[in-house]
Amino acid sequence: MSSNKSFSNETSDRYARAIFELAKENKGLENIEKNIQDLLQVYNSNKGFEDFIKNPTQSFSTQQNVINKIAEKMNFLQIFKNFLSVLIVKRRIFFLKKIMISFLKISALARGELSAKLISSKNLSEIELQNISKELSKVLGSEINFDYKVDKELIGGFKMQIGSLMIDTSIKNKLKKYEQIMLEN
Repeated sequence: MSSNKSFSNETSDRYARAIFELAKENKGLENIEKNIQDLLQVYNSNKGFEDFIKNPTQSFSTQQNVINKIAEKMNFLQIFKNFLSVLIVKRRIFFLKKIMISFLKISALARGELSAKLISSKNLSEIELQNISKELSKVLGSEINFDYKVDKELIGGFKMQIGSLMIDTSIKNKLKKYEQIMLEN
């Protein structure tokens, strides 16, 4: 099971890197990124489209027709249309979401941006999020983009993950540590 997961991640990363390099070579990086963001939004908001993409029994021609119609309606660049066709022919279209997410991460890194996850126990205002981002950006020397969520179960504090660095100041985590200490004694 884990080998399939790493295979899918590795494959997705390779295809994402390929479209990134093609877009960069053809000076269409911003447009391809916009095309990918738009398609990812459709994918995430339309369960029928997601099911269609994940269904391995779809014929090449059906998949190609649907993707061509979407590409036409959304004004995708030709290079992106061709890339989607390659995914269909190579039977890799079911990796589409992972490829798009991987591409967006590669693009952000190329611009010097870092992605971070921030989970707090209470709603933070937009100003508070901007201040946190500014301070971290100064310290790390890169722009930080947050994937922000609220989790009331943290009781208080926050959790933040930047790459492999994890900071957990939540009361829930502190209570777990105290529980562990009490169980050990």
